[in-house]
Amino acid sequence: MAMVGLFWIAEGDVYVGAKPSGLAPGVRLTPDGVVALGDGQSSLHLWEDIRGLTVADVPVKSLKRKVGAVKDVAVETVMSLALATMGSGPGDEAPPMLTVHVETHDGDHELTAYVAAAVGYSPAEIDLSRTLLSHLTEGAATMATTLAAMAEWGRAWEGGSPRGPEREALLKGWVGEATSA
Repeated sequence: MAMVGLFWIAEGDVYVGAKPSGLAPGVRLTPDGVVALGDGQSSLHLWEDIRGLTVADVPVKSLKRKVGAVKDVAVETVMSLALATMGSGPGDEAPPMLTVHVETHDGDHELTAYVAAAVGYSPAEIDLSRTLLSHLTEGAATMATTLAAMAEWGRAWEGGSPRGPEREALLKGWVGEATSA
């Protein structure tokens, strides 16, 4: 499993945002279309019906966000230790959500997914991810080639998420495949 831009790639499955578990909301990109997962948003939007695919509410990585994340971990650790016998504490807060907008011939659909990056995403990764999502709606050949490349990378990759420059290089490669398909 690894995060590349706004995508979570796990054993060949490609998600926008974090991979959901249980009833948590999520968005999966498949060869058939965009699948909304989780409680209250279960649906499939076929690629042939999709005219636009965008994402909003994406947190941008910043020094303030990094410092806040470190502070939150420290406070959560202290509170967890102090409240260990009292049940739930501040660490039970859900991560932020992002919104995936799917434009189809029958209207716009808003899907939600948890953010996968604790401190937000770099502006370059956000831009490249948005470009890649846009390219996926340009036709079956583009979508199939790009999703296949992403899934193949996910099946072959071992370890955690690659470092920032490698993530950007992967996104640029996938965008390049999308524009040349």
